[in-house]
Amino acid sequence: MTAEASRHARRHKAGTRVVIGLGSNRPHGRHGRPEAVLRAAARALADAGIAGLRLSRIRATDPLGPSQRRFANAAALGLFDGDAVALLALLKRIERDFGRRGGRRWGPRVLDLDLLAFGETVIAAPGLRVPHPGLPHRAFALAPLSELWPRWRHPILNLPARALAARLGRPRPIDRPHPAP
Repeated sequence: MTAEASRHARRHKAGTRVVIGLGSNRPHGRHGRPEAVLRAAARALADAGIAGLRLSRIRATDPLGPSQRRFANAAALGLFDGDAVALLALLKRIERDFGRRGGRRWGPRVLDLDLLAFGETVIAAPGLRVPHPGLPHRAFALAPLSELWPRWRHPILNLPARALAARLGRPRPIDRPHPAP
């Protein structure tokens, strides 16, 4: 077996590469400020069996929707030995363990965990779409993803994470140029 084939076999034996988006804009009674909540959530993900977990830098970002509080956002990259539906159930359990309750969409929250990528596959199941449908439009998710896995390719758009992030940084005209009179 070649060295490359051996690395490939070890990677697949350990599970699928997954990227999880983490966000918080409310303090937690035990963990403290949102940045500390994200670090505690990363530990909870690792303790729950996501192997080799790495956390991106934590960024302060503006909220989407009606929330007034800024968010702390990051991404976690690791290996998961199971399917995407099982991983989603794990993420929801960890959110509940941190005090997440149902409520207003895009409202303040102690912890938000989103499955951004499950390898480079497309998954459409009830209550689950991977890659995350909003990913190409959200710098707060793309920047940490591209920090951790810059060569990840969006399986629908066929673009690497870095290119998707760069697209968001380019100014776009709000209308088409008019021909000169």
